[in-house]
Amino acid sequence: MTEQTVLIIDDEPDIRELLEITLLRMGLDTVTAGNVEGALEKIEQYQPNLCLTDMKLPDGNGIDIVRYIQKNYPHIPIAVITAFGSMDTAVEALKAGAYDFVSKPVDLPKLRELIQTALKLSGSKHAKHTAKPDKDDAHSSSILGNSAAMQQLKATISKLARSQAPVYIHGESGSGKELVAQQIHLQGSRATAPFIPVNCGAIPENLMESEFFGHKKGSFTGAVSDKQGLFQAAHRGTLFLDEVADLPLTMQVKLLRAIQEGAVKPVGGLEEIPVDVRILSATHKSLEHEVAAGHFRQDLYYRLNVIKLKVPPLRERTDDISLLADFFLDKIAKRWQMPPIRLSAAARTELQTYPFPGNVRELENVLERASTLCDNNTIQPDDLQLSTTAQTQAPALSTPQWVRDSPETDKSPTVSDKLPAWNPINEEEERNLIVRALDQTRWNRTKAAELLGMSFRQLRYRIQKYGLDEG
Repeated sequence: MTEQTVLIIDDEPDIRELLEITLLRMGLDTVTAGNVEGALEKIEQYQPNLCLTDMKLPDGNGIDIVRYIQKNYPHIPIAVITAFGSMDTAVEALKAGAYDFVSKPVDLPKLRELIQTALKLSGSKHAKHTAKPDKDDAHSSSILGNSAAMQQLKATISKLARSQAPVYIHGESGSGKELVAQQIHLQGSRATAPFIPVNCGAIPENLMESEFFGHKKGSFTGAVSDKQGLFQAAHRGTLFLDEVADLPLTMQVKLLRAIQEGAVKPVGGLEEIPVDVRILSATHKSLEHEVAAGHFRQDLYYRLNVIKLKVPPLRERTDDISLLADFFLDKIAKRWQMPPIRLSAAARTELQTYPFPGNVRELENVLERASTLCDNNTIQPDDLQLSTTAQTQAPALSTPQWVRDSPETDKSPTVSDKLPAWNPINEEEERNLIVRALDQTRWNRTKAAELLGMSFRQLRYRIQKYGLDEG
């Protein structure tokens, strides 16, 4: 008897025989059952490495088995076989905890790929399931946080990693959506394959099709060679569509087809190329509102939003602020090759009471700025330069008057024009403000630093950080 066993559940003997032959040729042992009752008995008896079940069974349906396994043997992946075109049933199975689904008539090459990836997951999860619990397991994830909200998030990520269902990750800017997507990938069966993140709002519309699906040499001006698209680069892995709400409607149609067909056609190509990709998506916008406004296709929304995962903002997990602050300060000190940077008790209290409209990204930026301002490597409340307005209502980023105005004269801004509590909430905003200040002062760095309310040393560091050196 081989090490890996697959339970096949189907009431049709011909289907069971076909699946058995396919699996035996893959070197796997098989056990079969023709109904729900028999399946539950075989699960208890053999505790297989993988289950394949038909949806319609004489005494119930496949979702009953999915729920039973999720409750009693969560380390066993289960895939369901659905009738052609019954997407609603497949989505219901995925939400119940199924690893993946295949449609009838069964595409045997796709089934083999599914089985291979599912058995990888089964092996790692089974080892973890039977091993002695690790006391430091809470710290094994790169997602930091011990608050109740984060413990719940980590538990949900572990469940989602066992599935192949598309996940829509919703959360405010800077809350860590990409990190969550990466953890879903790393804890799943695709961990050894590529994780390809893409910011949908950063790709020019005329290049989107080429970026996603690739192109053939000579298909358009500038196509000097064949190019692999993002879907092909993520084959057998995960494609993370960040800011998916920014996709234009024309691209949404093509993306929907690629997801439905599991294949892409490069620009200028004649044949579709099969791809095996798990789709994770995220946006800080409300996709529901975008659908209602006609900016996002409803059919694509349902494809992406099989499971919705909310990432809590930092203000809802204030217990984690100190832990995150110490982590970022340690990272900054190592990067700058300087002694450890500490937070004074007063500064730590100040951070705890600040709402952080920019979330974890803002916390990191605040600490990076404070690290350049502080004396004796100890950060005091004044070094943080937290916005007092944001402490009460967390408004949108305030832009300096000299940026809002469109100067028509040659008069250079003076020190009196600077923003006293200049506090960009993310790197893009910070970079844009620095570029505007340098442009308005004709790259006089001393005046630009005064204008921005920072030291010359701070400005020089940021110019190097964002690659803004002239030349």
